[in-house]
Amino acid sequence: MTTAEADIDRRQEVFRRWQPLGLLVLGTLLSAATVKLIMPTAARQLTAAALVVAAVLLQLWWGDRTRRGPGRLSVVYYAIRYVIGFALTLTNPFFAFYAVAGYFDAEELIPGRQWRRVALFACSIPVAGAQTSGIPVDGGMKWVVFAVLLAGNNVMLTLVTHFSEQEEQRSRGRAATIVELQQARDENAALQAQLLVQAREAGIADERRRLAAEIHDTIAQGLTGIIAQLQAVATTADHEAAREHVDRATELARHSLGEARRSVHNLAPTGLSYDGLPEALRKTVDQWAARTGVRTEFTLTGTAEHLHGEVSATLLRITQEALANVSKHAAATRVGVTLSFMDDEVTLDIRDDGKGFEPMALPARSSTGGFGLEGMRARAERIAGSLTVEAEPGSGTAVSARVPLVLHE
Repeated sequence: MTTAEADIDRRQEVFRRWQPLGLLVLGTLLSAATVKLIMPTAARQLTAAALVVAAVLLQLWWGDRTRRGPGRLSVVYYAIRYVIGFALTLTNPFFAFYAVAGYFDAEELIPGRQWRRVALFACSIPVAGAQTSGIPVDGGMKWVVFAVLLAGNNVMLTLVTHFSEQEEQRSRGRAATIVELQQARDENAALQAQLLVQAREAGIADERRRLAAEIHDTIAQGLTGIIAQLQAVATTADHEAAREHVDRATELARHSLGEARRSVHNLAPTGLSYDGLPEALRKTVDQWAARTGVRTEFTLTGTAEHLHGEVSATLLRITQEALANVSKHAAATRVGVTLSFMDDEVTLDIRDDGKGFEPMALPARSSTGGFGLEGMRARAERIAGSLTVEAEPGSGTAVSARVPLVLHE
Protein backbone atom coordinates (compact mmCIF):
# COMPACT_ATOMS: atom_id res chain seq x y z
CA MET A 1 0.00 0.00 0.00
CA THR A 2 1.36 3.42 -0.96
CA THR A 3 1.54 6.42 1.36
CA ALA A 4 -1.29 8.14 -0.54
CA GLU A 5 -3.54 5.07 -0.20
CA ALA A 6 -2.77 4.83 3.52
CA ASP A 7 -3.61 8.52 3.93
CA ILE A 8 -6.94 8.03 2.14
CA ASP A 9 -7.81 5.03 4.33
CA ARG A 10 -6.97 7.03 7.45
CA ARG A 11 -9.23 9.91 6.40
CA GLN A 12 -12.07 7.53 5.58
CA GLU A 13 -11.74 5.91 8.99
CA VAL A 14 -11.89 9.32 10.70
CA PHE A 15 -14.98 10.24 8.66
CA ARG A 16 -16.75 6.95 9.46
CA ARG A 17 -16.04 7.37 13.15
CA TRP A 18 -17.10 10.99 13.58
CA GLN A 19 -19.72 11.63 10.89
CA PRO A 20 -22.69 10.47 13.08
CA LEU A 21 -21.63 12.85 15.87
CA GLY A 22 -21.07 15.66 13.37
CA LEU A 23 -24.52 15.18 11.84
CA LEU A 24 -26.05 14.98 15.35
CA VAL A 25 -24.41 18.29 16.29
CA LEU A 26 -25.71 19.91 13.07
CA GLY A 27 -29.25 18.66 13.66
CA THR A 28 -29.13 19.74 17.32
CA LEU A 29 -28.00 23.28 16.44
CA LEU A 30 -30.73 23.71 13.81
CA SER A 31 -33.36 22.25 16.18
CA ALA A 32 -32.24 24.58 18.96
CA ALA A 33 -32.56 27.54 16.61
CA THR A 34 -36.15 26.56 15.78
CA VAL A 35 -37.18 25.25 19.18
CA LYS A 36 -39.93 27.84 19.69
CA LEU A 37 -41.38 27.27 16.24
CA ILE A 38 -41.29 23.48 16.09
CA MET A 39 -40.92 22.29 19.71
CA PRO A 40 -42.88 24.79 21.80
CA THR A 41 -43.81 22.30 24.53
CA ALA A 42 -41.47 21.41 27.38
CA ALA A 43 -42.25 17.71 26.96
CA ARG A 44 -40.93 17.64 23.41
CA GLN A 45 -37.87 19.64 24.39
CA LEU A 46 -37.04 17.26 27.27
CA THR A 47 -37.64 14.25 25.05
CA ALA A 48 -35.32 15.66 22.40
CA ALA A 49 -32.66 16.47 25.00
CA ALA A 50 -32.80 12.96 26.45
CA LEU A 51 -32.57 11.41 23.00
CA VAL A 52 -29.55 13.61 22.12
CA VAL A 53 -27.78 12.50 25.30
CA ALA A 54 -28.57 8.87 24.48
CA ALA A 55 -27.24 9.36 20.92
CA VAL A 56 -24.00 10.89 22.22
CA LEU A 57 -23.47 8.06 24.70
CA LEU A 58 -24.17 5.51 21.95
CA GLN A 59 -21.60 7.13 19.65
CA LEU A 60 -18.98 7.31 22.39
CA TRP A 61 -19.55 3.65 23.21
CA TRP A 62 -19.37 2.58 19.60
CA GLY A 63 -16.26 4.66 18.95
CA ASP A 64 -14.32 2.51 21.45
CA ARG A 65 -15.36 -0.75 19.77
CA THR A 66 -12.92 -2.65 17.56
CA ARG A 67 -14.82 -2.89 14.29
CA ARG A 68 -13.91 -5.63 11.86
CA GLY A 69 -16.70 -5.50 9.31
CA PRO A 70 -20.40 -6.28 9.53
CA GLY A 71 -21.57 -8.45 12.42
CA ARG A 72 -24.28 -8.95 15.01
CA LEU A 73 -23.01 -6.15 17.25
CA SER A 74 -22.80 -3.67 14.36
CA VAL A 75 -26.40 -4.49 13.36
CA VAL A 76 -27.57 -3.81 16.93
CA TYR A 77 -25.71 -0.49 16.98
CA TYR A 78 -27.18 0.50 13.59
CA ALA A 79 -30.72 -0.39 14.70
CA ILE A 80 -30.48 1.52 18.03
CA ARG A 81 -29.05 4.56 16.27
CA TYR A 82 -31.83 4.41 13.67
CA VAL A 83 -34.53 4.28 16.37
CA ILE A 84 -32.99 7.27 18.19
CA GLY A 85 -32.67 9.20 14.91
CA PHE A 86 -36.27 8.42 13.92
CA ALA A 87 -37.55 9.51 17.34
CA LEU A 88 -35.54 12.73 17.19
CA THR A 89 -36.98 13.46 13.72
CA LEU A 90 -40.46 13.13 15.20
CA THR A 91 -39.62 15.88 17.70
CA ASN A 92 -37.97 18.16 15.09
CA PRO A 93 -37.47 17.48 11.32
CA PHE A 94 -33.95 18.98 11.47
CA PHE A 95 -32.81 15.91 13.39
CA ALA A 96 -33.15 14.03 10.08
CA PHE A 97 -29.52 15.02 9.55
CA TYR A 98 -28.65 12.47 12.21
CA ALA A 99 -30.82 9.85 10.52
CA VAL A 100 -28.87 10.45 7.27
CA ALA A 101 -25.79 8.90 8.94
CA GLY A 102 -27.23 5.51 8.02
CA TYR A 103 -26.59 6.26 4.34
CA PHE A 104 -22.82 6.45 4.87
CA ASP A 105 -22.04 3.33 6.89
CA ALA A 106 -24.75 0.80 6.00
CA GLU A 107 -22.25 -1.16 3.89
CA GLU A 108 -19.78 -1.22 6.76
CA LEU A 109 -22.29 -2.27 9.43
CA ILE A 110 -25.02 -4.35 7.73
CA PRO A 111 -24.17 -7.79 6.29
CA GLY A 112 -25.79 -8.86 3.02
CA ARG A 113 -26.77 -6.71 0.05
CA GLN A 114 -30.54 -7.21 0.55
CA TRP A 115 -30.40 -6.23 4.23
CA ARG A 116 -28.34 -3.17 3.37
CA ARG A 117 -31.05 -2.08 0.93
CA VAL A 118 -33.65 -2.51 3.67
CA ALA A 119 -31.53 -0.38 6.02
CA LEU A 120 -31.12 2.35 3.40
CA PHE A 121 -34.86 2.37 2.70
CA ALA A 122 -35.55 2.69 6.42
CA CYS A 123 -33.23 5.71 6.63
CA SER A 124 -35.09 7.37 3.75
CA ILE A 125 -38.37 7.36 5.73
CA PRO A 126 -37.42 10.04 8.34
CA VAL A 127 -35.65 11.99 5.57
CA ALA A 128 -38.82 12.08 3.43
CA GLY A 129 -40.87 12.97 6.54
CA ALA A 130 -38.55 15.89 7.29
CA GLN A 131 -38.89 17.07 3.69
CA THR A 132 -42.67 17.20 4.16
CA SER A 133 -42.30 19.29 7.35
CA GLY A 134 -42.35 16.41 9.81
CA ILE A 135 -43.97 13.15 10.83
CA PRO A 136 -46.86 12.42 11.24
CA VAL A 137 -47.95 13.99 7.98
CA ASP A 138 -51.19 16.02 8.12
CA GLY A 139 -53.66 15.90 5.24
CA GLY A 140 -54.13 13.63 2.25
CA MET A 141 -52.13 15.78 -0.15
CA LYS A 142 -49.12 15.79 2.18
CA TRP A 143 -49.26 12.02 2.30
CA VAL A 144 -49.06 11.98 -1.50
CA VAL A 145 -46.07 14.35 -1.37
CA PHE A 146 -44.49 12.16 1.32
CA ALA A 147 -44.92 9.05 -0.85
CA VAL A 148 -43.46 10.82 -3.92
CA LEU A 149 -40.48 12.09 -1.91
CA LEU A 150 -39.92 8.64 -0.38
CA ALA A 151 -39.95 7.03 -3.83
CA GLY A 152 -37.75 9.76 -5.31
CA ASN A 153 -35.22 9.48 -2.52
CA ASN A 154 -35.00 5.72 -2.96
CA VAL A 155 -34.67 5.98 -6.74
CA MET A 156 -31.77 8.39 -6.37
CA LEU A 157 -30.31 6.25 -3.59
CA THR A 158 -30.57 3.13 -5.79
CA LEU A 159 -28.85 4.90 -8.69
CA VAL A 160 -26.04 6.19 -6.48
CA THR A 161 -25.59 2.74 -4.92
CA HIS A 162 -25.59 1.09 -8.35
CA PHE A 163 -22.98 3.47 -9.75
CA SER A 164 -20.87 3.11 -6.60
CA GLU A 165 -20.95 -0.69 -6.91
CA GLN A 166 -19.96 -0.45 -10.58
CA GLU A 167 -17.08 1.87 -9.75
CA GLU A 168 -15.98 -0.47 -6.99
CA GLN A 169 -16.04 -3.41 -9.40
CA ARG A 170 -13.97 -1.42 -11.90
CA SER A 171 -11.52 -0.52 -9.14
CA ARG A 172 -11.23 -4.17 -8.15
CA GLY A 173 -10.71 -5.10 -11.80
CA ARG A 174 -8.00 -2.48 -12.22
CA ALA A 175 -6.32 -3.62 -9.01
CA ALA A 176 -6.43 -7.24 -10.19
CA THR A 177 -4.99 -6.22 -13.56
CA ILE A 178 -2.16 -4.33 -11.87
CA VAL A 179 -1.39 -7.37 -9.70
CA GLU A 180 -1.40 -9.64 -12.79
CA LEU A 181 0.87 -7.25 -14.68
CA GLN A 182 3.27 -7.09 -11.74
CA GLN A 183 3.27 -10.89 -11.49
CA ALA A 184 3.90 -11.17 -15.24
CA ARG A 185 6.74 -8.63 -14.97
CA ASP A 186 8.29 -10.59 -12.08
CA GLU A 187 7.93 -13.85 -14.03
CA ASN A 188 9.50 -12.26 -17.11
CA ALA A 189 12.39 -10.94 -15.03
CA ALA A 190 12.93 -14.38 -13.49
CA LEU A 191 12.71 -16.04 -16.91
CA GLN A 192 15.16 -13.54 -18.36
CA ALA A 193 17.60 -14.18 -15.54
CA GLN A 194 17.20 -17.92 -16.08
CA LEU A 195 17.84 -17.55 -19.82
CA LEU A 196 21.01 -15.57 -19.15
CA VAL A 197 22.25 -18.21 -16.71
CA GLN A 198 21.50 -20.95 -19.24
CA ALA A 199 23.21 -18.94 -21.96
CA ARG A 200 26.30 -18.55 -19.79
CA GLU A 201 26.42 -22.27 -19.04
CA ALA A 202 25.77 -23.24 -22.65
CA GLY A 203 28.35 -20.69 -23.78
CA ILE A 204 30.97 -22.37 -21.62
CA ALA A 205 30.11 -25.73 -23.18
CA ASP A 206 30.27 -24.22 -26.67
CA GLU A 207 33.66 -22.67 -25.94
CA ARG A 208 34.95 -26.05 -24.79
CA ARG A 209 33.71 -27.74 -27.97
CA ARG A 210 35.11 -24.93 -30.10
CA LEU A 211 38.48 -25.06 -28.37
CA ALA A 212 38.61 -28.85 -28.71
CA ALA A 213 37.87 -28.53 -32.43
CA GLU A 214 40.52 -25.82 -32.85
CA ILE A 215 43.14 -27.87 -30.98
CA HIS A 216 42.32 -30.86 -33.16
CA ASP A 217 42.41 -28.85 -36.40
CA THR A 218 45.46 -26.70 -35.66
CA ILE A 219 47.70 -27.46 -32.70
CA ALA A 220 47.27 -31.25 -32.76
CA GLN A 221 47.86 -31.38 -36.50
CA GLY A 222 50.91 -29.12 -36.10
CA LEU A 223 52.35 -31.38 -33.41
CA THR A 224 51.72 -34.40 -35.62
CA GLY A 225 53.64 -32.68 -38.41
CA ILE A 226 56.51 -31.82 -36.06
CA ILE A 227 56.75 -35.45 -34.92
CA ALA A 228 56.78 -36.61 -38.54
CA GLN A 229 59.59 -34.20 -39.43
CA LEU A 230 61.66 -35.21 -36.39
CA GLN A 231 61.17 -38.88 -37.20
CA ALA A 232 62.38 -38.17 -40.71
CA VAL A 233 65.51 -36.52 -39.25
CA ALA A 234 66.20 -39.62 -37.15
CA THR A 235 66.03 -41.92 -40.17
CA THR A 236 68.14 -39.94 -42.65
CA ALA A 237 71.92 -39.70 -42.90
CA ASP A 238 71.82 -36.73 -45.30
CA HIS A 239 72.70 -33.59 -43.32
CA GLU A 240 71.07 -31.33 -45.88
CA ALA A 241 67.82 -33.31 -45.80
CA ALA A 242 67.95 -33.41 -42.00
CA ARG A 243 68.36 -29.63 -41.85
CA GLU A 244 65.37 -29.22 -44.17
CA HIS A 245 63.23 -31.44 -41.92
CA VAL A 246 64.37 -29.49 -38.83
CA ASP A 247 63.45 -26.18 -40.54
CA ARG A 248 60.01 -27.56 -41.36
CA ALA A 249 59.57 -28.76 -37.77
CA THR A 250 60.62 -25.32 -36.49
CA GLU A 251 58.16 -23.58 -38.80
CA LEU A 252 55.37 -25.94 -37.72
CA ALA A 253 56.22 -25.27 -34.06
CA ARG A 254 56.05 -21.49 -34.59
CA HIS A 255 52.74 -21.84 -36.41
CA SER A 256 51.32 -24.10 -33.69
CA LEU A 257 52.47 -21.64 -31.02
CA GLY A 258 50.66 -18.84 -32.83
CA GLU A 259 47.51 -20.94 -33.09
CA ALA A 260 47.71 -21.77 -29.38
CA ARG A 261 48.00 -18.09 -28.49
CA ARG A 262 45.09 -17.22 -30.76
CA SER A 263 42.91 -19.94 -29.18
CA VAL A 264 43.73 -18.76 -25.67
CA HIS A 265 43.02 -15.17 -26.70
CA ASN A 266 39.61 -16.22 -28.05
CA LEU A 267 38.57 -18.09 -24.91
CA ALA A 268 36.75 -14.97 -23.67
CA PRO A 269 35.75 -11.68 -25.32
CA THR A 270 38.51 -9.71 -23.63
CA GLY A 271 37.60 -6.54 -25.53
CA LEU A 272 34.49 -6.23 -23.36
CA SER A 273 36.63 -6.02 -20.22
CA TYR A 274 37.64 -2.48 -21.15
CA ASP A 275 35.14 -1.28 -23.77
CA GLY A 276 31.43 -1.28 -24.36
CA LEU A 277 30.01 -3.43 -27.13
CA PRO A 278 30.18 -0.76 -29.89
CA GLU A 279 33.86 -0.02 -29.24
CA ALA A 280 34.71 -3.71 -28.89
CA LEU A 281 33.01 -4.44 -32.23
CA ARG A 282 34.81 -1.52 -33.87
CA LYS A 283 38.20 -2.82 -32.68
CA THR A 284 37.34 -6.37 -33.75
CA VAL A 285 36.35 -5.18 -37.22
CA ASP A 286 39.48 -3.00 -37.60
CA GLN A 287 41.80 -5.81 -36.48
CA TRP A 288 40.13 -8.30 -38.81
CA ALA A 289 40.35 -5.87 -41.72
CA ALA A 290 44.05 -5.24 -41.03
CA ARG A 291 44.74 -8.96 -40.82
CA THR A 292 42.81 -9.97 -43.96
CA GLY A 293 43.19 -6.87 -46.12
CA VAL A 294 39.41 -6.82 -46.79
CA ARG A 295 37.77 -3.42 -46.80
CA THR A 296 35.48 -3.47 -43.76
CA GLU A 297 33.24 -0.79 -42.24
CA PHE A 298 31.52 -0.67 -38.85
CA THR A 299 28.33 1.39 -38.41
CA LEU A 300 26.44 2.22 -35.20
CA THR A 301 22.80 3.38 -35.35
CA GLY A 302 20.55 4.49 -32.51
CA THR A 303 21.59 5.46 -29.00
CA ALA A 304 24.14 3.03 -27.57
CA GLU A 305 23.19 1.47 -24.23
CA HIS A 306 25.27 -0.38 -21.63
CA LEU A 307 24.07 -3.92 -22.32
CA HIS A 308 24.07 -6.92 -20.01
CA GLY A 309 27.41 -8.73 -20.22
CA GLU A 310 25.87 -11.91 -21.64
CA VAL A 311 24.12 -10.00 -24.43
CA SER A 312 27.30 -8.11 -25.33
CA ALA A 313 29.39 -11.31 -25.30
CA THR A 314 26.88 -13.09 -27.51
CA LEU A 315 26.85 -10.36 -30.15
CA LEU A 316 30.65 -10.06 -30.10
CA ARG A 317 31.06 -13.82 -30.51
CA ILE A 318 28.59 -13.88 -33.40
CA THR A 319 30.54 -11.08 -35.09
CA GLN A 320 33.87 -12.88 -34.63
CA GLU A 321 32.51 -16.14 -36.03
CA ALA A 322 30.76 -14.42 -38.94
CA LEU A 323 33.98 -12.61 -39.90
CA ALA A 324 35.91 -15.88 -39.54
CA ASN A 325 33.46 -17.50 -41.95
CA VAL A 326 33.93 -14.62 -44.41
CA SER A 327 37.71 -15.00 -44.36
CA LYS A 328 37.52 -18.78 -44.78
CA HIS A 329 34.80 -19.14 -47.39
CA ALA A 330 33.51 -15.90 -48.92
CA ALA A 331 36.47 -14.44 -50.87
CA ALA A 332 34.83 -11.06 -50.26
CA THR A 333 36.26 -7.65 -51.18
CA ARG A 334 33.99 -5.64 -48.89
CA VAL A 335 32.25 -6.32 -45.56
CA GLY A 336 29.85 -4.17 -43.54
CA VAL A 337 29.04 -4.64 -39.85
CA THR A 338 26.08 -2.67 -38.42
CA LEU A 339 24.98 -2.53 -34.77
CA SER A 340 21.53 -0.98 -34.21
CA PHE A 341 19.95 -0.05 -30.87
CA MET A 342 16.13 0.07 -30.99
CA ASP A 343 13.42 0.56 -28.36
CA ASP A 344 13.40 -2.99 -27.03
CA GLU A 345 15.94 -4.93 -29.08
CA VAL A 346 19.42 -4.81 -30.56
CA THR A 347 20.21 -5.97 -34.10
CA LEU A 348 23.56 -6.97 -35.57
CA ASP A 349 24.05 -7.25 -39.36
CA ILE A 350 27.17 -8.63 -41.09
CA ARG A 351 27.07 -8.38 -44.90
CA ASP A 352 29.69 -9.28 -47.47
CA ASP A 353 29.95 -9.18 -51.28
CA GLY A 354 31.59 -12.60 -51.50
CA LYS A 355 30.72 -15.64 -53.54
CA GLY A 356 27.75 -16.55 -51.30
CA PHE A 357 26.28 -20.02 -51.07
CA GLU A 358 23.06 -21.98 -51.27
CA PRO A 359 21.58 -21.99 -47.71
CA MET A 360 19.61 -25.19 -48.30
CA ALA A 361 22.75 -27.01 -49.46
CA LEU A 362 24.84 -26.44 -46.32
CA PRO A 363 26.59 -29.63 -45.11
CA ALA A 364 25.74 -30.99 -41.68
CA ARG A 365 27.98 -29.76 -38.90
CA SER A 366 30.54 -32.36 -37.89
CA SER A 367 31.54 -33.14 -34.32
CA THR A 368 34.93 -31.48 -34.86
CA GLY A 369 33.78 -28.68 -37.10
CA GLY A 370 33.86 -24.97 -36.44
CA PHE A 371 31.20 -22.98 -34.63
CA GLY A 372 29.29 -22.23 -37.87
CA LEU A 373 25.91 -20.73 -38.59
CA GLU A 374 24.00 -23.19 -36.42
CA GLY A 375 26.21 -22.35 -33.47
CA MET A 376 25.62 -18.61 -33.98
CA ARG A 377 21.90 -19.23 -34.18
CA ALA A 378 22.02 -21.27 -30.96
CA ARG A 379 23.87 -18.43 -29.22
CA ALA A 380 21.18 -15.92 -30.19
CA GLU A 381 18.30 -18.21 -29.24
CA ARG A 382 19.72 -18.87 -25.78
CA ILE A 383 19.13 -15.22 -24.86
CA ALA A 384 15.64 -15.18 -26.46
CA GLY A 385 16.98 -13.82 -29.76
CA SER A 386 17.07 -15.04 -33.35
CA LEU A 387 19.50 -15.27 -36.25
CA THR A 388 18.66 -15.23 -39.94
CA VAL A 389 20.90 -15.81 -42.95
CA GLU A 390 20.31 -14.51 -46.47
CA ALA A 391 22.64 -15.83 -49.14
CA GLU A 392 22.71 -16.56 -52.84
CA PRO A 393 25.53 -18.00 -54.94
CA GLY A 394 27.51 -15.11 -56.45
CA SER A 395 25.58 -12.42 -54.52
CA GLY A 396 27.18 -12.41 -51.09
CA THR A 397 25.85 -13.25 -47.64
CA ALA A 398 23.96 -11.36 -44.93
CA VAL A 399 23.82 -12.57 -41.33
CA SER A 400 21.35 -10.76 -39.03
CA ALA A 401 21.01 -11.33 -35.28
CA ARG A 402 18.19 -9.82 -33.19
CA VAL A 403 18.32 -10.02 -29.38
CA PRO A 404 16.36 -8.34 -26.55
CA LEU A 405 17.73 -5.07 -25.21
CA VAL A 406 18.70 -6.14 -21.67
CA LEU A 407 20.57 -3.41 -19.82
CA HIS A 408 23.46 -3.96 -17.46
CA GLU A 409 22.31 -3.85 -13.82
